Amino acid sequence: MAAMAPAPTQEEEVPVLPMPSRNPLPLSSAQEAQVRELYHARVRGYCAAEIKLFADCALGRTFTAPFKCREQNKAMNTCMIAHATQSEQDAAREEWFGLRLKRQKDREAKESRRKEQEKFHKEWWGLPIEDRDGEKGREVMRKAERVGGFPKRDEDQMSKDRHR
Repeated sequence: MAAMAPAPTQEEEVPVLPMPSRNPLPLSSAQEAQVRELYHARVRGYCAAEIKLFADCALGRTFTAPFKCREQNKAMNTCMIAHATQSEQDAAREEWFGLRLKRQKDREAKESRRKEQEKFHKEWWGLPIEDRDGEKGREVMRKAERVGGFPKRDEDQMSKDRHR
């Protein structure tokens, strides 16, 4: 079996980088979606208590929830509107830029894990021939493949299906 890298026991501290400039280059739509997700998570974090109250009230209700939980819904929406500001969007954008080193380290770890798994797969199955390396690959190359027939110790015996 291929040697696996030891799993980190604790989260490494990754430095938070500052904004590259006050007017950074436009982000791609996927990056903007990540910034929006951070923004929404921050706003939901501020209003977690109001959201919980509304969710508890609406639990088990269907079309009556807007009528029975009107006060909780209004409190939740008021809180979210109060915190959904442009400054909060800017803070989320700064947080996204600050975490770019962490995302890079995550991508590198994912890529190294993929390469380990690919190497293990090639070693285990011995495929393809030009990439056969490792102990399992050398073992496959040493042994000639037997097409049909029984192993040497079973050649004089009948098939197990015939004994039934």
